[in-house]
Amino acid sequence: MEINCEKCGRVVVLALQGRLDTLAAPALDAEVERSLQAGEKLFLLDLSGLEYISSAGLRSLLMLAKRLDACAGKLVLCGLEEMISEVFQVAGFESLFNIHRDRETGLADLA
Repeated sequence: MEINCEKCGRVVVLALQGRLDTLAAPALDAEVERSLQAGEKLFLLDLSGLEYISSAGLRSLLMLAKRLDACAGKLVLCGLEEMISEVFQVAGFESLFNIHRDRETGLADLA
């Protein structure tokens, strides 16, 4: 998996490409940890390039959401392709996350 990290104003944007599975989840966790340690509290995860997500990937997203909730931060997801959206539906994760169609609307939500 490839993680592209950029700042858009006060928001950390993480664009994920490939597969978020047991092998890739630790890399996402490490990237998130670096940003949290730097004091970042607003995150947008762009999942438009994500081809697959496993339970380990879902767990990483859930843990990030819980950590941000505890520090008055906010997490927004965007760009879920059909297959990834179906996984979120089946897992019951759609109600746990703030999900937007694209990056622009996700960033607007965090403004």
